[in-house]
Amino acid sequence: MVDSDPVPSSSPGFGTPAHPLRKSRLNALPTRTSILPILLPSSTLRPVAFRTFTRKHNLTISSSALQTLSTFVGKNCGSGWREDGLAERVLDEVAKSWKKAGGGVIVDEGKGASLRGVLQTLEGNMSGGRVVSGMHSSANEAPSIMKTTAQGNRHPNKEPPSRVVVAQRSLDSMEKPDVTLHPRHWIRVIEAFDIPRIIYNADKKYFEVARSKPTLFPPSSQKITLFRDRYNVVHQRLLRHESFHSSSGPLSGGSLRQYLSSAANQCYRLTPIANLLGRNGTSHLILGLLSLSPTGDLTLSDLSGSIALDLRHARLIPKDGAWIAPGMFVLVDGTYEEEENVKGSTLGGISGVGGAIGGKFVGVSICGPPCERREASLGVDSQQSSREVSSSGGLGWIDFLGVGSERARGPRMRQIEAQYIRHRHEDMKVGRRLRIAIMSEVNLDNMRTLDALRKVFSIYNDLESEDRPIVFVLIGNFIQKAIINSSGQVGSIEYKEYFDALSLTLSEFPSLLQHSTFIFVPGDNDPWSSAFSSGAASIVPRHAIPELFTSRVKRAFAMANAHLDSTQSSEPPGEAIWTSNPSRLTLFGPIHDIAIFRDDISNRLRRSAVSFSHGVDATKAENTTPPNKDISLPETNEQPGNQQTDGSSSASSTTSFARKLVKSILDQGNMSPFPLSSRPVLWDYVSSLQLYPLPTALVLADPEATPFCITYEGCHVINPGRLVPEGEISSVRWVEYDVLKNRGRVKQERF
Repeated sequence: MVDSDPVPSSSPGFGTPAHPLRKSRLNALPTRTSILPILLPSSTLRPVAFRTFTRKHNLTISSSALQTLSTFVGKNCGSGWREDGLAERVLDEVAKSWKKAGGGVIVDEGKGASLRGVLQTLEGNMSGGRVVSGMHSSANEAPSIMKTTAQGNRHPNKEPPSRVVVAQRSLDSMEKPDVTLHPRHWIRVIEAFDIPRIIYNADKKYFEVARSKPTLFPPSSQKITLFRDRYNVVHQRLLRHESFHSSSGPLSGGSLRQYLSSAANQCYRLTPIANLLGRNGTSHLILGLLSLSPTGDLTLSDLSGSIALDLRHARLIPKDGAWIAPGMFVLVDGTYEEEENVKGSTLGGISGVGGAIGGKFVGVSICGPPCERREASLGVDSQQSSREVSSSGGLGWIDFLGVGSERARGPRMRQIEAQYIRHRHEDMKVGRRLRIAIMSEVNLDNMRTLDALRKVFSIYNDLESEDRPIVFVLIGNFIQKAIINSSGQVGSIEYKEYFDALSLTLSEFPSLLQHSTFIFVPGDNDPWSSAFSSGAASIVPRHAIPELFTSRVKRAFAMANAHLDSTQSSEPPGEAIWTSNPSRLTLFGPIHDIAIFRDDISNRLRRSAVSFSHGVDATKAENTTPPNKDISLPETNEQPGNQQTDGSSSASSTTSFARKLVKSILDQGNMSPFPLSSRPVLWDYVSSLQLYPLPTALVLADPEATPFCITYEGCHVINPGRLVPEGEISSVRWVEYDVLKNRGRVKQERF
């Protein structure tokens, strides 16, 4: 049968095919409209780029990125870039692809994604100046737009094609969440040495990834950089506080009394220490690092200099609300007094750039910098249930842990979480609970510890599989004394035998090993740190327990999973994860961020804290304080009073102690706010100790403190205490944490 509508052929002399072409074949071919490229200046494209990237997508374009976009638009859109609206549509697709790739808020090469990779991908899908969704480049030609990993940056052109395809499939699969996946598929344990090294750039007012390769033996300049970075983070966080915002602009004068005189427009202003010179007798508010001088006196230091500090008449605000110790950043309100030289004239001297200035700063009141909620740091509106991005800015585009940023993956992960909870609710007719059992100070060399663990495991083993915890966290010290150092090879053999005994106890509960994830966090007495610290404070972060001692425990999990039929369930098999101290546990990407840290922090704070007198001297100080004398910065919207403890209200002293401990740590934004002589820190891995932005939960395992669960500024702080309490013969204590409610509860049973 002859086609009724063939395309007529011309003369055979023109080399036309013998068989006529059909219209169906012509329609099947991709049509491309030719575009005459033009030379488009970047200044001409700037208004359109600002309207699309900044106002619509909350992104900022660098000058080099704007030049690259101008060349791309001029080449692919031609003269119709403005009249036909082609440029705005193309730039909108570029912005979407950039955010989908996990790029930062600043669109530029090397800031989380490759702009050239995004443009190369779109160029293969463009026709007539428009992005056509039906056109796709081949897998071998698709460039990789993902650029950063937990280990560092890699050039996009050096990624293998297989990784490109996997990354693209993973991004596409996240568009349609799979509710059949078990939540344990989204669990990720991040060691301290794998956390990205995020550094705050004070010039650009933004966080960026350190480009230098970390090492255990960095140059001595890194020691100074460590405290400078901490200061910059605290300083920018403090300036974001509403007490430092003024709608009428900066106030004139340099006295704190002028700032406090107007209650309607109360605005605080920080004074650099170097600017105190020549301002004898004036009041100022100073932010600095509290430290001890070689003579034993207290000093306060910032980036401009340091000054001697007199706190004999100072008041702590709030009274007995936190510990103030050397190594912490504090706000001090007081008066500067210049020193008198031999001739009797009043002069202020400075010894070198950034050195100590003469005189002293007499403190009237002192407090820690105010804490900032996680939603405020990330720029997420907490009033909306969907946690949509607010217009107030924030750091939502920064991937602090290597699991994706809040703005890039947060909405998708919340959709996956909501779909899974709704799916389970419809099937089981009950609310879904995701719980974590946390146990601390699991001393395996204590004969009662294994019996206590057996009691806890038996309680959860008797429950239905849906009510069991998805994660068990076991925190050291796993031995009471650092026998690795004292006994040599014999100590190593004994230590392995303790874990062999633990593997026998775990083997009694194969159902838990099949359906739960066990995380082991070491303490200071565990190898190999104890080999040179003799049980004293070791360097943090510290590596996980070596595999030499954990082989039997891993074998117990392998034997339990060998009898598990994984084809009939979407739940992954159980596993044992040995991680560092500190470490991070994330669930559903950046939604649930749980920091875990084992340290005797309360004893260290009590030993080194500065004592303040609240008697006669404090009363005299109140008489000389301005009318609005209380610095209200630490009085945050949510005090640590919203706690949940498993006990009666009679333990008010225990609750006060817990509030004091939590506020001291979270206000500093660091897990170890101490001098390096008190708590050594690896200089290149100090980012793992950072608590900014605040995690959703913090497991602060301190066996010397009473167990508690307290929420402060949206961060739920948990201290499980000792697994086997001292003085109690047959009692076991642990914490059960509800991930969805972000609440923990101290539980205690007898065995």
